[in-house]
Amino acid sequence: MHHLIVGAGPAGVTAAEIIRELEPGATITLVGDEPEPPYSRMAIPYMLVGKVGEDGTYLRKGPNHYERLGITLMPGRRMSGLDPAARRIVLDGGETLAYDRLLLALGARPLRPDIEGLDLPGIHTCWTLADARKIAAQAIPGSHVVLMGAGFVGTIVLEALALRQVSLTVVEMGDRMVPRMMDETAGGMLKRWCEAKGVRVLTGTGIRRITQAQAAADTRDSLVVELSDGTSLPAHLVVVSAGVRSNTEAVAASGIALGNGILVDDHMRTSLPDVFAAGDVAQGRDFMSGEAHVHAIQITAAAHGRIAAYNMTGNDQAYHGSLNMNVLDTLGLITCSFGSWQGNGGDCARLVDEAGFRYLRLEFDGTSDVVIGAQAVGTTDHVGALRGLIQSKRRLGTAVKEQMMADPTRFMNGFVQILHR
Repeated sequence: MHHLIVGAGPAGVTAAEIIRELEPGATITLVGDEPEPPYSRMAIPYMLVGKVGEDGTYLRKGPNHYERLGITLMPGRRMSGLDPAARRIVLDGGETLAYDRLLLALGARPLRPDIEGLDLPGIHTCWTLADARKIAAQAIPGSHVVLMGAGFVGTIVLEALALRQVSLTVVEMGDRMVPRMMDETAGGMLKRWCEAKGVRVLTGTGIRRITQAQAAADTRDSLVVELSDGTSLPAHLVVVSAGVRSNTEAVAASGIALGNGILVDDHMRTSLPDVFAAGDVAQGRDFMSGEAHVHAIQITAAAHGRIAAYNMTGNDQAYHGSLNMNVLDTLGLITCSFGSWQGNGGDCARLVDEAGFRYLRLEFDGTSDVVIGAQAVGTTDHVGALRGLIQSKRRLGTAVKEQMMADPTRFMNGFVQILHR
């Protein structure tokens, strides 16, 4: 049996390792489109601030890890097509690889908005190790840096840039930071926190175009960033973090069912026989709603890879869905959200301490006593229990709910209740 895995991120690596455990005699080929050893994109900011070297980003640190497991690693190869009838994929340059079972862990790519001047020198995304090397070379202490986007990934990059002691301005089109993770209260707290740390944050602002500077007070500033409000910013470096999109182009002509990503069932199977998908390219079950969504986070990618590996080797295992969750540590302020944090119009318990940068919001399913989502700012106390409470989907009882409505910090009472039932 030849298991072919395309994509050497957390989903692909996890799947390859578990397939080896379950099927010792199988042939496993792991194809990656970058020339690097398999690595974690989430570790790139740590590399930018010098907390780890490049090898610190690698998913597996042991020497000859893949060789020892009998996994054939093929780096620097990009998939360009899929022929399901012939059971083979096509790589750039025309090379083909046959498979018995195929896992598409193609990942995602950063979006580049249609903005004039976005292809000028000194403008980079922060998605690959190659990107990080370029940014590290230009993010010089004291230099003017503009970060486009304050979403989840953008805010992680924000911290790395700020810790490099650049003069940083963040430009976010939304009315708040991390709008897909935080409400107005939480997003506003994060903005004020960043500004207190010396980062300028412009929300409700877009970038109209970028031009080359003709003259600048700082000779390093080769760029002029023109904003939607008519003002301009000088820049030595512009980092683009405007969201990501699943990499589905290589399979678009194969007949595979697509949505925002590759549609998968609860076993990570696609609409094509013996073809599975996992990670940022897979559109699968959301734990809370049961609907199909792309959850581009590492913990989901690894879970997808594990489920795919079991089913690729004939060991039936169903996926119960990925929980929408995000945790950020931004210059010392912890923010997190779990599940349906924006609620569904039901009961909501809130505790707000603007001066102390503390916030807790709990969302209930309608008027019931089931917690479906939460946000927290400025605390790490028992957030694991908060996540567990949401994942349980268990009823708490009227008395416990009333306690939490009056004081949401008492959510541990609810968690204890479900543990003892």
